[in-house]
Amino acid sequence: MSAEATNPEARPEARPELRRRGRTRLDLRRLGRAALLGPTSRDRLPDAIGHVAEAHRAHHPDADLSLLRRAYVLAESSHRGQMRKSGEPYITHPLAVTLILAELGAETTTLTASLLHDTVEDTEVTLDQVRAEFGDEVCFIVDGVTKVEKIDYGAAAEPETFRKMLVATGNDVRVMSIKLADRLHNMRTLGVMRPEKQARIAKVTRDVLIPLAERLGVQALKTELEDLVFAILHPEEYEHTRALIAAHAGERDPLPAIAESVRAVLREAGIAAEVVVRPRHFVSVHRIALTRGELRGSDFGRILVLVGENADCYAALGELHTCFTPVVSEFKDFIAAPKFNLYQSLHTAVATPEGYVAEVIVRTRQMHRVAEAGVVALGNPYATAPAAEAAPDCDEERVDPTRPGWLSRLLDWQQSAPDPDTFWSVLRAELAQDREITVFRADGGTLGLPAGASCIDAAYAQHGEAAHGCIGARVNGRLTSLASRLSDGDTVQLLLAQDASSGPAADWLEHARTPAARIAIGSWLQAHPDTVKPAATPARAPLSVVGARGGGGNAVADLPDATVRLAGCCTPVPPDAVAGFVVRGGAVTVHRIHCAAVAQMRALGRTSVAVHWRATADCRVTLLAESFGRPHLLADLTEAIAREGVEVVSATVEPPVEQRVRHTYTLQLPDATGLPSLMRAMRDVPGVYDVRRA
Repeated sequence: MSAEATNPEARPEARPELRRRGRTRLDLRRLGRAALLGPTSRDRLPDAIGHVAEAHRAHHPDADLSLLRRAYVLAESSHRGQMRKSGEPYITHPLAVTLILAELGAETTTLTASLLHDTVEDTEVTLDQVRAEFGDEVCFIVDGVTKVEKIDYGAAAEPETFRKMLVATGNDVRVMSIKLADRLHNMRTLGVMRPEKQARIAKVTRDVLIPLAERLGVQALKTELEDLVFAILHPEEYEHTRALIAAHAGERDPLPAIAESVRAVLREAGIAAEVVVRPRHFVSVHRIALTRGELRGSDFGRILVLVGENADCYAALGELHTCFTPVVSEFKDFIAAPKFNLYQSLHTAVATPEGYVAEVIVRTRQMHRVAEAGVVALGNPYATAPAAEAAPDCDEERVDPTRPGWLSRLLDWQQSAPDPDTFWSVLRAELAQDREITVFRADGGTLGLPAGASCIDAAYAQHGEAAHGCIGARVNGRLTSLASRLSDGDTVQLLLAQDASSGPAADWLEHARTPAARIAIGSWLQAHPDTVKPAATPARAPLSVVGARGGGGNAVADLPDATVRLAGCCTPVPPDAVAGFVVRGGAVTVHRIHCAAVAQMRALGRTSVAVHWRATADCRVTLLAESFGRPHLLADLTEAIAREGVEVVSATVEPPVEQRVRHTYTLQLPDATGLPSLMRAMRDVPGVYDVRRA
């Protein structure tokens, strides 16, 4: 595989979208000559980092560049004599990495650490020297980047490297920013390596670093990494896509005309906006081609609308949907519901009279900066911290206040991963998740979980290994199985067994989605092979105790000589609003008015019969009691019912399932007003955690 085929960056004609964006180009030969000539006078910046200073000042006009000058002098002198495999002086690499971050808007501390990121690993410079010259913040970041540099772990090299990278990133996300920029420059110059090594590095970049860039919101790095990986791992598809883009460049592009129409609409509405056409990158064009087949002119880019305030986003959207024909299925509101990686925008698509469909993205300028640079746009997360917290020792662990929830979860479970292979496979699966949900705990806290997570995942996220004893859950107030999937905004209450030796069932792994849950369950099952609970309890006949009484209690139907029965599905009692329906045999079944069976009866055309309650206060009701299994539980419940002066008409006890027992009681109450007191008395029985009407 040639260097040209594996390095799209080396061929300007292969990356027309980058030329149109006007991205600063790095002349490695010029930088190499400047590096060999050494630093200039102490009064001004060395010429070799003039482009870095220019890009930095574009985002931070008041930045103090003296720190960058000193960092470059130290980096250049320490790396002097070292060469890259491309034949250029090694200093060109930290310069290129720093330029990438400067273009994204990184603050001065990050750029200083970027210039020095290889000095401790590859030269005689020590962390103490870095701390003495540049302070604790720069020292901390350089130390974090040093810890994630490639070292020889044999077959486990990549998993162990990225495990270290996660830990360092958790302490300061700027470490990952530098690592991503470092990998991007290495990918740009990968053509000098052997094809098999190119493929190995590209696969790791695809599997881990690109998803991490997506998670951290650094879209500018992610899209270019995707294109570089695409060219190496799929050269034929890449060449086909390049040919499609080249052919489109020679045709009439409808997007500029559509963009001008959008400008006119917004200008007439009095909305100040910048409207530009954003060409799609290679992988995006390839995906669109796979989805839509033959591409049209409007498929090669999108229209970006930048406004000043959040309210202007919705105003612009309203004007677009009024003056153009909207494609409703394409609308997405990531402002009201931001993505987990900080991304905010309104996405829509409009159809023009000429038959083109143009995708439109509406966002504020601040949203645009965050969408492109992600965590890099957040600046220094410790800028406002007290001095004691902002200047830790390089070996001290701290928690970045900007660290997203998904990263916290990765840091938690990576400590429990039993071996590098498990860590690697689970990491890839976790990074493949592209959406998060938030569920509320019963105590008012929240849990961040990947989309598709179950109650089992929530249990391990909240209770850790104590979740081995989880026997059930209530979601939005209703009992449900542990395998139930959770939705965004659900409230979940997890029920733990009182027996500390309880363990997970064999089928929990089928329903667990998070690495923390899967690793914990798998470890317990391996450690207890002889005590694994069966996935399903063999069916056994329930124990039933049936009394002699029946009938409709004190419900009376306005139908002469009709037999009245209280429905077992909803067990109405006074003073419930009720409705009656004639069933086979001429009997009238009485339901609560909100019972689902009432709607079914009416849908079938059944005529309702008026029903009222007798003046007598007695009534019949069916109650469901959920409890933990223990000896003498049935006797204790029956005794509690008897103390309330209530007659048991029938009782059914289902076989225990995962230490949970379900009781169904049909009871005759002497007075309907005593029902709340009865239910409280049953809940007070040790082991009973829920009592409700059927």
